[in-house]
Amino acid sequence: MEDERSLGDTGYKSFSSDNLHNPSYGTTSSSYPPIEEMGSRSSLARDVRDDTTGFDHWEMNYHEAAIFLEEGENNEKFDSHPRHPSALPAYLLVHNSWYYGLDLASSLVLLSLALTEKPSIDKLKLPVGIHGTLELLALGVIGIELALKLRWIGWGTILKHKRTMVKCVTLVIMVMEALVVLVRQSSHFRITRALRPIFLVDTRACGAVRRFIRQILQSLPPILDMLVLLLFFVCSYALLGYYLFSQHTTNLYFRTLPDSFVSMFVLLTTANFPDVMMPSYAISKWSALFFISYISTVLYVLMNLMLAVVYETFTGIERDKFRKLLLHKRKACQLAFRLLVSKQSPNTIKFKQFQGLMRYYSPRTSLRNIILMFHLLNISGTGSLTEDEFLHIYDALSVKWRLREPLDPWFSSAWPPLRVFYNISRRIVMWKYFEHIIYTLILSNGVAMFVRIMEHTDNLQKSAQMFAASWDTFLFLTLFLLEALLKVIAIGWNEYVASGWNVFDMIVTLAALMGAILLYLNPYLTLVVILRPLRLLRLFKLKKRYRDIFGTLVLLSPLMWSTTVVMLVMYYFFSIIGMEFFAPYDLRNCCVNTTVEDFYKFSTNTTSPLGYYYLNNFSDLLSSAVTLFELTVVNNWFIVMDAYASVTNPYSRLFFMLFYLFTMVVLTIVVASVLEAFRFRIQYKKQTTKRDEEQMLHEEVSIDWNVLQREINDVRIMETLQIDFTPRGTTYYLGRRRRTREVLQRHMYSSEITLWLNEIKEEENPNKLHEIVNESQINPRLVDS
Repeated sequence: MEDERSLGDTGYKSFSSDNLHNPSYGTTSSSYPPIEEMGSRSSLARDVRDDTTGFDHWEMNYHEAAIFLEEGENNEKFDSHPRHPSALPAYLLVHNSWYYGLDLASSLVLLSLALTEKPSIDKLKLPVGIHGTLELLALGVIGIELALKLRWIGWGTILKHKRTMVKCVTLVIMVMEALVVLVRQSSHFRITRALRPIFLVDTRACGAVRRFIRQILQSLPPILDMLVLLLFFVCSYALLGYYLFSQHTTNLYFRTLPDSFVSMFVLLTTANFPDVMMPSYAISKWSALFFISYISTVLYVLMNLMLAVVYETFTGIERDKFRKLLLHKRKACQLAFRLLVSKQSPNTIKFKQFQGLMRYYSPRTSLRNIILMFHLLNISGTGSLTEDEFLHIYDALSVKWRLREPLDPWFSSAWPPLRVFYNISRRIVMWKYFEHIIYTLILSNGVAMFVRIMEHTDNLQKSAQMFAASWDTFLFLTLFLLEALLKVIAIGWNEYVASGWNVFDMIVTLAALMGAILLYLNPYLTLVVILRPLRLLRLFKLKKRYRDIFGTLVLLSPLMWSTTVVMLVMYYFFSIIGMEFFAPYDLRNCCVNTTVEDFYKFSTNTTSPLGYYYLNNFSDLLSSAVTLFELTVVNNWFIVMDAYASVTNPYSRLFFMLFYLFTMVVLTIVVASVLEAFRFRIQYKKQTTKRDEEQMLHEEVSIDWNVLQREINDVRIMETLQIDFTPRGTTYYLGRRRRTREVLQRHMYSSEITLWLNEIKEEENPNKLHEIVNESQINPRLVDS
């Protein structure tokens, strides 16, 4: 089942001023039985004339119900819901998949302009007129979105929405600056360029990134508390160190009180240890106690304590995030449900209304899958959905279906001689020793690689060819391709790619084969030698501990993507600031009479390995990113900091210290999230048996043809369904969910979910749903017909 449900899909019809009064959805009312009277009318139909058909009003209800479900799925606040038919065209344009792509592309173009603006690499530099015009065009696209959003939301709501307000203010500032640049035909001190990532983070594609940033902000209070305590110890030891060691003339790290503070701050990262200790240690061995006690206190106690506090906070935030998203989706389902009931059935939804909803919410979902979803939800078997059943629609959408017992294998209609070959392939793959043979081949491939790497060769290129492009390489890769081919023939392509390990094997084998061919043709492409060993990763699947690790990595993959984007955004922010402040300075032969002088000694004739530190600079965006990554690793990071403090101002150290604190906060939360994910998976494995997991991930639905006829009540549609369902019989389908974190959370938090739902039901009074969307709150949603 395809699961693409963007408001920009073809099922979401756009509106003009004409068809708002005469809507046409490509379906005529004659296709359906007599129309039932709506229980509630959509606010989007408030201006539709009373002489129009009830069918037209139902279509508006389906449309708005689908919008509610989209808002629930994307965790959007309901105050941004379109309030009036005139707001619908703007809403649909902004929530169009093509516009999502255009918005993302504009944000990326805006970010990439930093590569072409001064300072930049000469080969990438563009004239001011070109990059200024490109900037205005990108900002124009983003501005159009805000203007359209203003059309249906209004200033009142936008002023309350902090993220949108920040985006508006940033947009105005950047437009003004771009105009100034174009008028002056030269760039000026533009530190506000560091705010460009705001537009990227606000795009639809970065929804998970925004949630991760929100988690970082929610985790800040305990982190700030620990940082205050940490800073107290740093300052205390800096004061003590100043009075103990400032008189040691050979110790340049404690000459002044600011020097002492900087040295102890750097020592927090151990980057200057034991260098900072040795001058005083040479004078008195007892001075080692000062440094040992400091590192033991701040590094091994306070830093680990901060991780423990952040982990506990993050675990609570993760559970609370799941609870809020669950309840938000529940509210969206309730609002959609009220638009789908009729006066004849005020408490249930019939299949006709469910199909109408899916026509807008998931237009690419086939009728077969809509029927299976409806029957999966309809636990009561009454032929209509209650509100409690409808609340599980998001879960039902994630299920993929297949016949429980296919009548024949996929190759049953093949040419008879080929069918014999396919059957033989199927028997080979299903043989109980087949996997053992494959693992033996993988292990043999590893032994062959070890033998090849130990062989003596005349040059590096020859060694690379022997390792990754020799006859044994092609032999093993051919056998691995044969394995993949047999599996595809035996179980079919769809079943084959359903396994992540199969996809991994196929990609790695094809990549290694392409690499071997390229290396054979061009011995200097030694980079491809990494491709052959990758297949050995399959051996780690044999041990349970490694399976748990790989399973955790799968669960963490969305979070790792969000973390990567957040780190890149942070790098971009600090890179722009670093370029504006430090780009003009050349660090070669700087820092005379300082502790880092040796690292920047440069000569055109001979330069020691230490002398290359001048390359760690902010001369352009790419160099800045590399420098910041070196600072993230914190190995010798103080050398770069002290160099710029020497050539500019001692207060420039604040830039580097703040960057360290920012990265420490983000990486601490990342470590806490990894620990939480691993603990979550281990607990899940302990509490869930294999049988429980199969029951959780699989569903079975039986469709009786006679029941289906009564639900559909349309002869033409029933004729098309004869392909998928057995006429005058019962058809059984199996559904499978992906093992996502949300699915596992629903299982692990089952008792908490029951408690949360009971609490929210107690808070709701019987008439509250009708009051949720009245004029005094979100503006009209439902207008009684």
